[in-house]
Amino acid sequence: MLNVEAVDLHYGAAQALRKVSLSANAGRVTAVLGRNGVGKTSLMRAIAGLQPISGGEIRLDGDNLAGLSPYARVRRGVAIVPQGREIFPLLTVQENLETGFATLKRADRYVPDMIYDLFPVLKDMLRRRGGDLSGGQQQQLAIGRALVTRPRLLVLDEPTEGIQPSIIKDIGHAVTFLRRQGDMAIVLVEQYFDFAKELADDFVVMERGEVVISGSRDNMDEEAVRGRIAV
Repeated sequence: MLNVEAVDLHYGAAQALRKVSLSANAGRVTAVLGRNGVGKTSLMRAIAGLQPISGGEIRLDGDNLAGLSPYARVRRGVAIVPQGREIFPLLTVQENLETGFATLKRADRYVPDMIYDLFPVLKDMLRRRGGDLSGGQQQQLAIGRALVTRPRLLVLDEPTEGIQPSIIKDIGHAVTFLRRQGDMAIVLVEQYFDFAKELADDFVVMERGEVVISGSRDNMDEEAVRGRIAV
């Protein structure tokens, strides 16, 4: 479903990505692993259209996304849950979820029950402001907001960062459920190796803006991957 082919990305004179390639298919989770500062978030920003690329191609279902705005990419089925969550702290939980309506047809402007099934706490806190939620609850809200857009590609940028273990389990169960539906490709950016290992079907390991290891879970050299991402 997603094909990233030989992508370069620059911030001014500094090159953040060098010939990065990966693919993500429906019904599978692709984990992007690496230490801080290796280019993982830059790659996610490139996929979402938040940062222009300087070389290569990003395709979704064969369609080149180059030149499309972030808004247009959401309409094509791309949704990103950014690092740090970036919910609207002064809006209620319900209002945060409804921001996902912007790219939907009028008939689709409702919050699917599946989101409340995955994250029951959101239904209990609909009238509470987003900024009053715990970090883990805000992460659940950010994922729920992305799911409201009915994505075909879901990008999760470090969803376990600063989150309590019980909610990490809830997020893991949600990712497993979404994968089993078989109609969504999921890209998971992580430093927490054990979380990624449990969920991912395919792996990409990055160093200094480049892919240095890639493959499926079945043929992964766990010792080599851990050595590349250890701090």
